[in-house]
Amino acid sequence: MKVNKIKINSYGKLKDKEINLKDGINVIYGKNEAGKSTLLRFIINSFYGISKNKKGKEYSDYDRYKPWVTEEFSGNIEYELNDKTKYEVHRDFKKKNPNIYNERKEDISKDFNIDKTNGNEFFYEQTKVDEDLFLSTMVVGQQEVKLETKQQSMLVQKIANLVGTGEDNVSYKRAIDRIKKRQLDEVGTSNSREKPINILARKIQQLETEKSELSKYEDFKYNIEENKNKLKQELLKLENENNLLKEIKLLKEKEKIEKEKIKIQENIKNENNQKINLIGNKIEEIKNNNKNILENNFDNLKNNKRLNKKKNKLNKKIILMFILVILINIVQFIFIKNKIFNYIFLLTIPVVLGISIYLKNKLNNKIKKEEIEESKKQELFNNVNSEINNLNQEIKLLENNNLEIEDKLNNLKNNFNLKINLEKEKIKNKYLEKIENSKLNNLINLDNVNYEVENIQNKINNKNIELHKLELDQKNIEPNLDNLSNIEEELVNNNKKMLTLKRNNESFNIAKEVLTNAYEKMKNTVTPRFTQELSKNISNITDGKYTNVRFNDEIGLIVELPNGEYVPASKLSVGTIDQLYLSLRLSMIEDLSDESMPIILDESFAYFDDERLENILKYINKEFKNHQVILFTCTSREKKILEKDNIEYNYYELI
Repeated sequence: MKVNKIKINSYGKLKDKEINLKDGINVIYGKNEAGKSTLLRFIINSFYGISKNKKGKEYSDYDRYKPWVTEEFSGNIEYELNDKTKYEVHRDFKKKNPNIYNERKEDISKDFNIDKTNGNEFFYEQTKVDEDLFLSTMVVGQQEVKLETKQQSMLVQKIANLVGTGEDNVSYKRAIDRIKKRQLDEVGTSNSREKPINILARKIQQLETEKSELSKYEDFKYNIEENKNKLKQELLKLENENNLLKEIKLLKEKEKIEKEKIKIQENIKNENNQKINLIGNKIEEIKNNNKNILENNFDNLKNNKRLNKKKNKLNKKIILMFILVILINIVQFIFIKNKIFNYIFLLTIPVVLGISIYLKNKLNNKIKKEEIEESKKQELFNNVNSEINNLNQEIKLLENNNLEIEDKLNNLKNNFNLKINLEKEKIKNKYLEKIENSKLNNLINLDNVNYEVENIQNKINNKNIELHKLELDQKNIEPNLDNLSNIEEELVNNNKKMLTLKRNNESFNIAKEVLTNAYEKMKNTVTPRFTQELSKNISNITDGKYTNVRFNDEIGLIVELPNGEYVPASKLSVGTIDQLYLSLRLSMIEDLSDESMPIILDESFAYFDDERLENILKYINKEFKNHQVILFTCTSREKKILEKDNIEYNYYELI
């Protein structure tokens, strides 16, 4: 893997910079404060993102490198993997995730995992090297090579740690001691007293004692709850029975109302029959009182005919009389010539006329009197007959009314039975699952509902009183139950803590065991390879002055002198130790990734003399031809040595 091109729009003090890099050694020259370290951070932040976390520093990378004079805070980096596939990453450092493009400039950012904390992990997926590993191996800074004499033992220790454990900051003995100390401080042992596990064990024992004392209230609670549930069940049954009886009572009232309606109609019918009897008696009384009138009942037309017949008979008599008188007068005028007789007979005419008038008037008066008499009889007959007819009409009306009442009564009785039976069936179905069948039938068919309602209500009241007493008892023991609940909760939490402590203790034991096993394995497998590689590297760097480096538990790192004597590495010069440390870090690069990762050296040789510098540059050029080397420097020594030894390199001056 190699970096081909760096383009910085704005990052820290760097702005509008474009740097092309090549295979092999790339020397980036710049005076102090020219921005070499800034460029290095740009490369790292382009691959892994920039952090806003200070991580123990005064400023975070984000705050440190964010430009003050422009809003632009971005750049691009082009790189190529071992398989020749090329990628370009654009970073807007104000955003968490970059844009990643392939050779065809297609955005493939979503092809990689995006972590909530670290953002897009494209570079880790491609190289299997995280940021910490990259910084601890591929990037070598000035402070990581050069140490003062008084810090020599620290560097030797770092080399010994690296050889012994694979990590320069990890010492097996210190790690074991720290694990044991942490195990004692964070957990404790059966022999300790005031450690977490001892304090927690005493607390759990105390809580168990308190729990045992308060557990009896839990039994009280269960008994109360059981009695309460039993009472509630009984109350529910009584309430159901009470509700049933209320509905039955209501039905009885409806039944009573319906019966009252029937009774009212029957009373009306009886009253009508009584009236009919009274009216019938009255008719008989009228008939008896007016028997003669009713028996002499006549036809008014016949009476009129009879009277007219009398009138006609009288009229005929008068006419015959007139005819006879006239005939007599005519005869006497004819046969008797005596005028006196003539005049006398002539006077018979008015006499007869007067007699006729008298007789007619007399007859008319008699007829008129008879007519008046008959009229009075007729009126009396009509009045009696009308009264009887009216009374008969009234009887008929009452009888018709009775017929209507009879129909109405039949409907009421039929509907009453049907309605009552339906209501009973409906009520029965409603309470079929709430009240047992035998009791349900008894209650539905109960006669004295009011008494039973009162009886059940008394039972309900008594049950409620019992329930209230139980609730008071329960309320009285609640503080103890709350205390028990708190103790149980605290006991659970403390048991969890104890379990956590035991697990931590087990973890510490496992860690010690794993660390010991790993250390033994490292000594038997990895350490010989490291020391062999280290011996080879130190021989190349020191021109064969030191050829053999070993590691043992008692002394640590030892070096064979030219005369064959082994001395602790701490007795070597600071410069030799620096070379030893650098060579060991470089030798690890091959084992960290399938990619040939670039080696970045930031002022790493500032304190090397020219001879050592030339040796290390030759060594790097020879042993790491498959790796791109980016060397930051503020001197021209590297350039002169490379040109002197005809080592090809790419040069860029940072201005």
